[in-house]
Amino acid sequence: MKTFLMTAAIAAAAIPAAAQAQVAVADLQGAVQQSAAFQTATTQMRTTYKAQIDAFTTRQTALNGELQPLITAFQEAQKKPGANEASLKPQFDAIQTKRNAIQQQLAPLYQPIARAQAYVEEQIVAKLDQATRAAMTKHQIKVLLRPDAAFAYEPTANLTTAVVTELNTLIPNASITPPAGWEPGQEVAPQGAAPATPPAQPQGR
Repeated sequence: MKTFLMTAAIAAAAIPAAAQAQVAVADLQGAVQQSAAFQTATTQMRTTYKAQIDAFTTRQTALNGELQPLITAFQEAQKKPGANEASLKPQFDAIQTKRNAIQQQLAPLYQPIARAQAYVEEQIVAKLDQATRAAMTKHQIKVLLRPDAAFAYEPTANLTTAVVTELNTLIPNASITPPAGWEPGQEVAPQGAAPATPPAQPQGR
């Protein structure tokens, strides 16, 4: 390990300072979530979808209340002498079945909220490449890495804030109301443009 660090230090010293400054890191997903458009949209969603959020939270609390006795009974069974995987399996399976049922009941309640959030994210992500390249150009960055791909870096080498700044210029606001027929993964039409005609759905769906 010591030899590796010495070799890395020598290699870094051999690279011209200008070249070293051309490498940076950025958390692009974090930049999307830190952008003004995302933050504003999140606040708007709490108001616009308050009824759905409240209904989801209320139902989630009630269903978790039904699940907790099963978990408590399972934990107590684990403490009993002679408890083993085979004896505990029926209770474990019952918990998993209940959890799956809860997820199925909650999914329709959360779907409108998730769809709106996905629409907001896609609008911002559509500008992410342009924002990233603009930030790289302004800061004379030639290579951009994810933070977890870098062995180590100085805080000044983090380009995330610069990307956020560019996003705030390119897309200061994002709509929280998806067009009719829009689904996550569908290309977002430019603001002011007529929405694309949704593709025909296979029969039977």
